Amino acid sequence: MKYPVEKSESQWKEELGPDRYRILRQKGTEFPHSGQYNLHYAKGTYCCGACGEPLFESNSKFDAHCGWPSFDESIPGKVEYIQDRTHGMIRTEIVCANCGSHLGHVFDDGPTDTGQRYCVNSLSIDFKDE
Repeated sequence: MKYPVEKSESQWKEELGPDRYRILRQKGTEFPHSGQYNLHYAKGTYCCGACGEPLFESNSKFDAHCGWPSFDESIPGKVEYIQDRTHGMIRTEIVCANCGSHLGHVFDDGPTDTGQRYCVNSLSIDFKDE
């Protein structure tokens, strides 16, 4: 896929550091309940940790009790959806539509009207206060 923000993997690795690079560029996952944004509820916007693109508004965040930050919707057009057949499962991976970086997965088991649960790695996002 081509994205508006394109960099070499060596550039990403240098800019992101080892932990964020593993999550954002190598499709890794952080340990549950370990991320700084899991129980974070300030007002503002969650942005891509690689390119800074706004992805989720704080009013869409909820506690799914799964150990990762959860949202019931993304900002329209900011997230791309890719079928993921790894680990013997069929899931929907979510990536930043601006740079293609891995954010997590989205599931159809959310408790709000959208029915969605965007399960996101804290290391894949940054927060900007309102």
